[in-house]
Amino acid sequence: MITRTVSKNPRTTRGDLVNDLQRAGTKVTKATISNTLRRQGLKSCSARRVPLLKPVHVQACLKFAREHLDDPEEDWENVIWSDETKIELFGKNSTRRVWRRKNAELHPKNTIPTVKHGGGNIMLWGCFSAKGPGRLIRVKERMNGAMYREILSDNLLPSARALKMKRGWVFQHDNDPKHTARATKEWLRKKHFKVLEWPSQSPDLNPIENLWRELKVRVAQRQPQNITALEEICMQEWAKIPATLHLVVTHCTCSPSCLPAPRTCLPVASIQQLM
Repeated sequence: MITRTVSKNPRTTRGDLVNDLQRAGTKVTKATISNTLRRQGLKSCSARRVPLLKPVHVQACLKFAREHLDDPEEDWENVIWSDETKIELFGKNSTRRVWRRKNAELHPKNTIPTVKHGGGNIMLWGCFSAKGPGRLIRVKERMNGAMYREILSDNLLPSARALKMKRGWVFQHDNDPKHTARATKEWLRKKHFKVLEWPSQSPDLNPIENLWRELKVRVAQRQPQNITALEEICMQEWAKIPATLHLVVTHCTCSPSCLPAPRTCLPVASIQQLM
């Protein structure tokens, strides 16, 4: 009953389960429930925030998945994935729990520094392929189409060369208006860049999201105290990622080493939950 209930409604709490079982005549503790669920491979996690998908978005994702389901791994190894992300100075990725003694809650080691309005943030643009991360840059101004094209001009081709991409490599970016603007499309066409057709509202399909998540965790662990340090640490930690790329890119098709089973090496792996 416990596993079945949680599988049907993942937001069920241990307290809910204790009460349900008690009404059914069975007395159990929250610890027993936790142990039972862990034995079934279930653990308590924070629910990930994802865009609210309309039916049209779900269908577009499914269409993308079906069209690429049988693509060989070699095709995905030749894709450069890109995206932008915002990293907070004192963001939600900072460590929230500490082991401390009684009455030691204000010891510096047991606190998280906070400032009004979060202390600021930086916007980053980055890219990567199966062979490792490409360039990572800070976007210091509000990005528009012209700035985006300048970023690509200065960083995309150098990244492709550094990553030693094969002839005919494919560029991926999402459907942000700056990316799909007529001027941007024309610029990409004139540069002879092949662009991967991408469904709207589908960040969970992009394996670079795993790198962003890993980067934010690493940066938070180093606890930068100002924006300058935040930028420096972001660059330092990004540079360290190649050695552990296969550990953080858990659903991309980019490399046989990134997943235990070749058939799961698809950027559409997460969309299978919709099928």
